[in-house]
Formats: sequence, C-alpha cells, structure tokens
Amino acid sequence: MEAYALEWLNLLVRWLHMIVGIAWIGASFYFIWLDNHLEPPQHDGDVKRGVGGELWAVHGGGFYRAEKFRSRPPAMPANLHWFKWEAYWTWLSGFALLVIVYYVGADLYLIDRAVAELSRTAAIAIGIGSIAGGWIIYDLLCKSPLARNDKALSGVLFLLLCLAAWAYTQVFGGRGAYMHFGAMLGTIMVANVAMVIIPAHKEMVRAAAAGRDPDPKFGAAGKQRSVHNTYFTLPVLFVMMSNHYAFTYGHRYNWALLIALSLAGALIRVWFVDRHKGKQSPLTLIAAGVLLALVAWAGLPSPRDESANAPADFTRVQTVIAQRCASCHADKPTQAGIAAAPKGVVLETAAQIRAQAAVIAQQTVATRVMPPGNLTGMTDEERALIAHWVAQPQTQ
Repeated sequence: MEAYALEWLNLLVRWLHMIVGIAWIGASFYFIWLDNHLEPPQHDGDVKRGVGGELWAVHGGGFYRAEKFRSRPPAMPANLHWFKWEAYWTWLSGFALLVIVYYVGADLYLIDRAVAELSRTAAIAIGIGSIAGGWIIYDLLCKSPLARNDKALSGVLFLLLCLAAWAYTQVFGGRGAYMHFGAMLGTIMVANVAMVIIPAHKEMVRAAAAGRDPDPKFGAAGKQRSVHNTYFTLPVLFVMMSNHYAFTYGHRYNWALLIALSLAGALIRVWFVDRHKGKQSPLTLIAAGVLLALVAWAGLPSPRDESANAPADFTRVQTVIAQRCASCHADKPTQAGIAAAPKGVVLETAAQIRAQAAVIAQQTVATRVMPPGNLTGMTDEERALIAHWVAQPQTQ
C-alpha cells in the first residue's frame, strides 16, 4: 500500500510539474520572442508617450497590440500582471519530485555502489548541497567583473557546467547524476527569477510609481539572467526526459553525452533566438546536429559475438532473471518502493523473458543500468551469460 501511495503522489506531483513548467516556459519563450520582434512605433504620439517598440499580432479570433516603454509609462495601470508563480511552482514541484523519486528511493535511483560507496544520508546531502552550491557560484560570477563580458562569462559557465556534469557521474548512478545536473540548472533559473528578475521589476514599479526613471542597472541584470534562463531551458527539458533513455545516462562516458546533449539543446535555442532577430546562421543548427549525431554514434550497441556458437543455457538465464530482475519486474513486485512493474515489463515466464530479450540485453549488458544501483547483485558472469544468450537465435 505504501508503494502504491508513493506512485500516486509521484503521478500527481509530476503532473503538476508539467503543467506549471509548460506555463513558465511558454511565458518565457513568448516574451523572448516578443522582445525580439518589436518594431519602432508608427505614430508620433506613441513616441511622445515613451513607447520604444510595438508589435501587432492576430490570435484566437482577435487582433492584439503590444507596446514596450523605453523606461516607464506616463501613469501606472490599475492592474499590472506579473509572471513569477509559474517559475516558483515549477521549482517547488520539481524539488518535491526529486525527494519522492531520488531521495526516498535513493537506493534504487540515486546510489550506485559500483560508482561510489555512499550512505543514503551522504548521497542526499551531496545532492542538496551541490544544487545550492551551483546557484551560489553562478550568482557570484554574475556579480563579478567577469559579468561585464558576456562571452567570457558564458565560457567560464560552460566549463564549470562541464565539471559539474563529470563530478555528478563520479558520485551518483547515471540516472541520479543527470537529474541532479538538471535540478541544479533549474534551481539557477528559478533563483534568477526570485532573486534578480522580480526584484528588478519591483524597483522599476517603485520608480515608475514615484515618477522617476528606474536605475538601468536593475533592468540590465534582469535582462542578463533572463537570457541565461532561455539558454538553460532545453538542456533542462532533456534531463527531465532522460530517465526514459538508459543509453544516455548508462553509457560509459555518460558525463560526455550529458555535456554534448546539453550543448546541442543550448545551440538549438540560440538558433531560435537569432531567428527571431532575423540573423540565424545554419552553422548553429549544423553544430547541434553534429553533436546529436556524435551522441547517436557513441551509443551504438556493440556488435554481437558471432564466434559464440554454443547455445546458451536458457534455464540458467531464467534463474538469473528470477534472482536479479523479477523482484521489480513482476505482476506483484516485492522490491520496496515499487508498486508496479517498471514500464509494464514483466519477466516471470519464459515467454515474457524471450519477448524482452533485446531490452534485457540493453539494460543489463550494454548500459548496465539494471538492476538499479545493482541492488540485487548481478555479477559480471551473469551479464556475460545474458549477452551470450541474446546473441543466439531466440528459438531455444
């Protein structure tokens, strides 16, 4: 019953996370698009009112006109809409998911004793500490003299993120490492909103209400963090879905694949932003495509050993699956924290095992991500037996 209740909690929080995440990302992408499509106002009266750019659009059966003021409007409106709770709820629900899946289920999804011998307490402390530390280091860099040079700052941030990707894979299992990398980026994004962008907006509102022009440094800081957020978005979205693709986080060089896929996502976002400005370069998309192709090539499964002609003993294979896999992959799982067979894969009968032969080999041999954290102690000899069996025609 406890595992079933946890699954329901997982479902509801994940659903909330998707809803508020879509709302946040949608608003963020829209305002980046809007800012890059503004045109000079067409009427002198608008210029005199302080309008710096305008845009006309048609949607949902109506025409819209958006204006952006150079500094402040002549008078503050009665209703001013803010965009912040979408970001805050995305982080709150995301952190709740991190706790439900990776901290409550640390032995399953976070700790891999083949990577590092960690206690649950140590693993969780490292996870939370690194997420907080990532924001602190990033924020200090953005407030340092380095921030005056966007390219230099971006280069340093990229190198530090590469280091973080590598470091996570040295202490956590691949799935947990990827998720913490994404959680660190997501926390930076939300902290940018809460600690820089919204305070800058509040200062602008106070200045406008007092009839004075706001200090431009607040707007510049908010703009810088907003730009960083838009380039972090696609890497974070990749991490959110990465747990479905073991060939990435289960790869021998999973940290390199994480860096390559994150960079590809950032480059794709760069291309879209440049496209808004009418100056997109095909080289950006080509670079992203090359990175994706390299990841696909790196993840190619090893060719089967055709020299292994002697038939594998399926009875032994079935025994290994029963001992190492069936505690989770059963109609009624016995593994703590598992309420239903992951992805609906049940491995209790000979027919079920044969039907999933390719998947079993991919998860236990090619990526070695199963059993998670090797909780059931599958040996290298047992993995070799499965590889040998799968290499044979599945008729025995």
